[in-house]
Amino acid sequence: MSESEKKRILFVDDEPDLIHLVSMRLQAAGYEVDTASDGQAALDYVKKGKPDLIILDLMLPKLDGYKVCRLLKFDERYRGIPVLIFTARAEVQDIHLAMECGADGYLTKPFEVAALLGKLKELLALSGGEVKG
Repeated sequence: MSESEKKRILFVDDEPDLIHLVSMRLQAAGYEVDTASDGQAALDYVKKGKPDLIILDLMLPKLDGYKVCRLLKFDERYRGIPVLIFTARAEVQDIHLAMECGADGYLTKPFEVAALLGKLKELLALSGGEVKG
């Protein structure tokens, strides 16, 4: 995959070890990865340069993932960016609330790398940003 074809993922989480692990896995799978460690930084990043997909934790400093997702999905400029909620919160009400906020997918931690990569491919394909391979 050439540099210009790489899909850019914004990974938003406040756990440095997880950011490092997931970023390395995504880069190894051919994605360009940018990170943010709080909700406000994620919004600022998206406004500067739209990523192809956002992986978003729910429990974040400054603005939680629900609020970030809602702000993006209810803004005409950003609503087309797929948002994958990636969290330890696995209760039905958490999933329901995330979907009400406009999330495109939901994956719980701990996670299987294959499940994460599969979900990314699925969401990118649905958004028209299909990744081959």
